[in-house]
Amino acid sequence: VQLQASGGGLVQAGGSLRLSCAASERTFGPYSMAWFRQAPGKEREFVSWIAWSSGTTYYADSVKGRFDINIDNAKNTVYLQMNSLKPEDTAVYYCAARTQSGIYYRADTYAYWGQGTLVTVSS
Repeated sequence: VQLQASGGGLVQAGGSLRLSCAASERTFGPYSMAWFRQAPGKEREFVSWIAWSSGTTYYADSVKGRFDINIDNAKNTVYLQMNSLKPEDTAVYYCAARTQSGIYYRADTYAYWGQGTLVTVSS
């Protein structure tokens, strides 16, 4: 499975961005997809997760109520709609996919990763 992430950019605090992650195939997966982010000097952290078949979602507390993850099955694409952005949301955002179950917020359970897209939120 190859993942192509896009949609990052520069936005003012309070603004919105939508990230996209296109998966190359669905025949043998992925079972679920997630977004992680990594700010300069910090560890990669979980942002959001979605199960491809059921649409079940989870969010980190820091983004709950502001971010929304959803799927377009026809396009094999997962989106992360980010609203009410804050400077602390500034990071490189990575999409990830896996074909097996596991602890959704652990980065080491994902076998496939996109290249990352930079989101910068100015104050």
